[in-house]
Amino acid sequence: MNAATDNPMVFPNDISHPIVSGGNFHGEYPAKVLDYLAIAIHEVASMSERRIERLVNASLSGLPAFLVPDGGLNSGFMIAHVAAAALVSENKGLCHPSSIDSISTSAAKEDHVSMGGWAARKALSVVANVETVVAIEALAAAQALDFLNPLTTTLPLQQLLATIRSSVPFYDKDRYLKPDIDAMTLLVQSGTLLQVLAPYFSPHTTNSPSSSS
Repeated sequence: MNAATDNPMVFPNDISHPIVSGGNFHGEYPAKVLDYLAIAIHEVASMSERRIERLVNASLSGLPAFLVPDGGLNSGFMIAHVAAAALVSENKGLCHPSSIDSISTSAAKEDHVSMGGWAARKALSVVANVETVVAIEALAAAQALDFLNPLTTTLPLQQLLATIRSSVPFYDKDRYLKPDIDAMTLLVQSGTLLQVLAPYFSPHTTNSPSSSS
C-alpha cells in the first residue's frame, strides 16, 4: 500500500533531496495515449472508405460505374475500393487496446507491464493504413471530378486536382494501380496536398491566392 510508482518522486518537505529519480518508470501513460491515437485516426479511414463507396457506386454517384469508361471491359476503381475496405477492417483489429494487457516478467518483479512498445508499433501501422485509404479516396475523387468536365469545382479543389494530376494521370482504362496509389500516398505523407489547401484554412491568411493577384 505504501509503494511508489511515480518517476521522479517529489518530496516537498525534504529540503536536501526534494526530487529523486527512483527508476519507477511505467509506460502505461504513453501506451494509453497511443491506443487512443490509433482509435481516433482510424475513424478518418473509416469515413474515407464510405466516401469511396459513394464515388464508385453508380447508383449513388450518377457517374460511370467504378469511375472508368467502358464499364464491364474495365474494372476501374473496384479493386482499389476493396483494398481500402480491407485496410479499414485490418485497422479494426489493430485498434484493440494494447494497454489493457499485461504479462508478468523478470521473476515477477515486473508484475504489471504497459505493453507500450506494441501500442506504439500498432499505432504506426494504423497511421500507414489510414494514409493509404485517404490516398485512394483522393484518386477516386480526382477521377470523379474529371468525369464532370467541363464543369469545375471550387478554386482550392481545382488546385488540388491539378496537383494530383501532376503525379497521376486520368484512369482511362484498366492498368496496374499500385504505382498510382503509391504516388498518391507519397503526396499525402509529404504534406503536399495540405500545402495546397493551407492558405484557405489558415486563420492568419488575410487574402486567398485567388484575390492576391
